[in-house]
Amino acid sequence: MLVPLIGPLFGTLLVSSVQAQTFPPPALPGTTSWDLKNFKSLVSFGNSYTDEGRLRYLEEHDGQVPPVGWIGPVRSDTYSGGQTWPRYVNYYTGAKSYNYAVGGAVCSNKQVTRFYDKINGSYPDVEGYEIPAFIADKNFKDPANGAPVLDIPAEETVYSMWVGTNDVGANAFLTDSQAPDLTLVDYLQCVYNQFDRLYVEGGRYFVLMNLIPLQLAPIYALPNKGGIGKSQNMTETSYRMKEQVNLLNNNAKFQTPYESLLARRYPGARWALFDMYSLITDIYVNPASYLNGTAPLNVEGYITANLSMSPSDKDSYLWYDSLHPSEQTDRIIAREFVGVVRGGSRWATYW
Repeated sequence: MLVPLIGPLFGTLLVSSVQAQTFPPPALPGTTSWDLKNFKSLVSFGNSYTDEGRLRYLEEHDGQVPPVGWIGPVRSDTYSGGQTWPRYVNYYTGAKSYNYAVGGAVCSNKQVTRFYDKINGSYPDVEGYEIPAFIADKNFKDPANGAPVLDIPAEETVYSMWVGTNDVGANAFLTDSQAPDLTLVDYLQCVYNQFDRLYVEGGRYFVLMNLIPLQLAPIYALPNKGGIGKSQNMTETSYRMKEQVNLLNNNAKFQTPYESLLARRYPGARWALFDMYSLITDIYVNPASYLNGTAPLNVEGYITANLSMSPSDKDSYLWYDSLHPSEQTDRIIAREFVGVVRGGSRWATYW
């Protein structure tokens, strides 16, 4: 069931007053430095939680990446089992969606490399493919009319980054398969390095989406919580995943204001940390507030485990498969993302 369209996007925002030569205070409830007046475009980066078809393109073209200037079609066969959250943000707000996420992506293949048979190569990463693809498109003009392919005015464009699920997973940090001598700190630094590049390209409104509670996803969950993982010790795996996710999210919670307010790494930029961990946990704990399908509400099972499920039943599920949120969950994420860019979301902290 589709959630209703959201009405007028922006009301009056309270903006922190900043004295010359002083640092702005930390964001407090009801006060935000986020001052986006008009939301015209969303540029998104990440993995299969966001991908709208880039990995499919590679699969269908013998591992070749899309050409410069390629704007992917709207697809309903994403990893949510339907349309993905940036597309719903587009529907709810009218903001243009420029989606560079690739299924299977990590922040950097220099840290974690995973081979994918269907493209006869490693999954394209944020550092080596997604950011360069965006930069190439940003500088590309339509040969037919000479107009830029991307419509991304600095004061009206939001850049989102939601990566990490594959970085902390199997064949990566979870199984100690990262490059030698690297730690989770290196992964998180990679994320900010990508924001550095977006800042240089003119980005000024950044949304960092943290890791979801992966220990609740069926592939990593405890056996008594619907876990279906095949690791030798599912309990150890689940608790290690929980530890990794919470460590990274806690670090991001403090590093983001440090980089923004103290280190002055991004002068003039605005930041929102979108707490995906808390949002997905709330869906898990209070499903009746979010899920609305015709089947009994289910936050431990997943849609692909029941191939005979009717379309109206699918909105009862938090998970599409053992790792990916469902389309209904993506609608919720999109709805809450709109709240984030409005500047007053309970799931966001602003700087």
